[in-house]
Amino acid sequence: MLTIQGVTKTFHPGTINEVRALRGVDLVIDKGAFVIVLGMNGSGKSTLLNAVAGSFFTDSGSIHLAGRDVTRWPEHRRAELIGRVFQNPFSGTAANMSIAENFALAARRGKFRGLGWALSRRLMNSLRDRIAGLRMGLEDRLDNAIGTLSGGQRQALTLLMATWIRPELLLLDEHTAALDPRSAEQILALTNEVVTRDQLTTLMVTHSMQQATSLGDRIIMMNQGRVLHDFSGAEKKRLHPEDLVESFREIRAREQLDEGAAAMLRAGYV
Repeated sequence: MLTIQGVTKTFHPGTINEVRALRGVDLVIDKGAFVIVLGMNGSGKSTLLNAVAGSFFTDSGSIHLAGRDVTRWPEHRRAELIGRVFQNPFSGTAANMSIAENFALAARRGKFRGLGWALSRRLMNSLRDRIAGLRMGLEDRLDNAIGTLSGGQRQALTLLMATWIRPELLLLDEHTAALDPRSAEQILALTNEVVTRDQLTTLMVTHSMQQATSLGDRIIMMNQGRVLHDFSGAEKKRLHPEDLVESFREIRAREQLDEGAAAMLRAGYV
């Protein structure tokens, strides 16, 4: 389904601001897998999602999605295959357009957008039914501007829009990080429901150990642009948040040792 081979990305190469964000990432995601991508700040987890989405072209390596080589596809072309929900609840929607109008655009993802009635009666009826399932009372507010809604309501609608037309791949980039705890819990429950029900191939980035262990069927742990651990099957099921915390402590301890050794080399002690 998704194959990433030898992907690298360096930002601002050759300058004092150089960042080696991805360093030879290899990853294969099977169809229908729900994969959690976990890492500390600067680990490369969001950069990996952006590379898959086509937000930038990688320096080397290849990305294949649903049997297609999308490595040099621009972002708008990959959007035909990819649904995405961002961290900011105000991203990915048109704030001044109504709920119904936003969904009309989502329903045309990857299709020719000619002249015609975007908000057909059939679409409106389907829209009311799907939104009623959120149990937020929004099915009676379809004419309201989406920008007037709360972050949790907007993120719930964004998730529905991203999956309105079944995507080959769903990307979730810390999509609950900006929400209050109650709203975050609601969105996580909705996420699990939608992904499980529709068997969507999903990459979900998070920094939450609790989310990583309670959701999905696989955990990819990243650090400094590399995949360090890949937990799946029975091993993933046995994991607790404390186990992941300990793994990160070990990573940090090794980094400090490496930094100390490098400092000694520079000082001429080794």
